[in-house]
Amino acid sequence: MKSVKVYHYDAFSQEPNKGNPAGVVLNGEDFSEAEMQEIALRAGFSETAFITKSDIATLGIRYFKPGREMDLCGHATMASVYALKTRGLLEDRTKFTMETKAGVLPIRITETKDETRITMKQATPQFKKFKGDVEALANSLGITPEDIDSELPIVYGSTGNWTLIVPIKELSVFKRMMPNTEAFPSVLAEIPDSSIHPLCLKTYHSDADMHGRHFCSPYSGAVEDAITGTASGVMGAYYATFIDNCFEKPLNLVVEQGQEINKDGRVRVQVSRDEQNLEVEITGSAIYVEEFDLDLGGRNSNG
Repeated sequence: MKSVKVYHYDAFSQEPNKGNPAGVVLNGEDFSEAEMQEIALRAGFSETAFITKSDIATLGIRYFKPGREMDLCGHATMASVYALKTRGLLEDRTKFTMETKAGVLPIRITETKDETRITMKQATPQFKKFKGDVEALANSLGITPEDIDSELPIVYGSTGNWTLIVPIKELSVFKRMMPNTEAFPSVLAEIPDSSIHPLCLKTYHSDADMHGRHFCSPYSGAVEDAITGTASGVMGAYYATFIDNCFEKPLNLVVEQGQEINKDGRVRVQVSRDEQNLEVEITGSAIYVEEFDLDLGGRNSNG
């Protein structure tokens, strides 16, 4: 019977069970796509990352939710790079590249006395107008249209994965959100498999610039991500496009997420301009939680 070791890391936190959990499989090339999907389903994380070989980058990485493969996942990348670095699999490398389905992404590692920080460049930001029914959108989140900030646009954004950014007036609204994810595809007619990411400029922490929650597409097999790297990158691009588009020096932003579900994650987002395009990088860390073995088609054993 074929077996796989899955490492559990929490990204965007230095305290176990406070960040966004991800599974990491270091020998991903040993498994078929169908087996990767089975492993992700049985491991039960919102995403499980599989490290593979690459002909065009230092390493390859594939991301699987319980229900489907994703092009890019920020928190699973953070978890994977942290695992590779702390297990000595990167040797003395502090800069390298990873091949994803969203492109080849540069990775940078900075080690301080207290933390290993990982910076990853994301894909060039894209935005598309939301043309749907705002009332139906609000209903799908369990809130009212009046809770949505009409002074800012509702738009689809992507730095590797599409999500709908919904600006919210007050922080208290986030605690009332009860998403009906099954309604998302009909509400999101332009991109039916998109997730929804409410955003607020009011925060729990004084050092944070934005607060968010992330509700997954029903096709993903998950309901909510605790702290999302790619969506935080979209939040940074949204800020630079619709809130402060006159910046000259790079914007250094802090995104907080997860407080409503007993998490407390932070993502550092840097946005700069490269000629006509925005460049987005996210920085975070991770922490080891546990590891366990899965026998494909059999039982799990925690270790």
